[in-house]
Amino acid sequence: MAIGELYDVVIDCPDPGALAEFYRQVVGGEITDSDSDWTTLSTPRGRVSFQRVDDYSPPRWPGQEHPQQIHLDVMVTNLDESEPLVLELGATLLEGSSKPVGFRVYADPAGHPFCLVTN
Repeated sequence: MAIGELYDVVIDCPDPGALAEFYRQVVGGEITDSDSDWTTLSTPRGRVSFQRVDDYSPPRWPGQEHPQQIHLDVMVTNLDESEPLVLELGATLLEGSSKPVGFRVYADPAGHPFCLVTN
């Protein structure tokens, strides 16, 4: 028996509205709460919120000198078709990403690692 259930994933960033919009375009959903310090993206399968942090310092991948802190896996049907779409939105393919068939690592516009994955 669990104590509770997952309600939200909260990601620190310098601009909550912009990062929520990036992920809205990647995974769909709608912005359901937003101000200058907090923005929530709600989807049929859950929610992710973005919290403003002054003097934000982004994680770096790979390595743990600047830990990832959190990352999201985004299921897609075709990596080659999906990659240019996330890059156009402002994602960056991370150095060292070997681009295996079912898994590629990117950074969102605030520097958080996220992965596009396939079955």
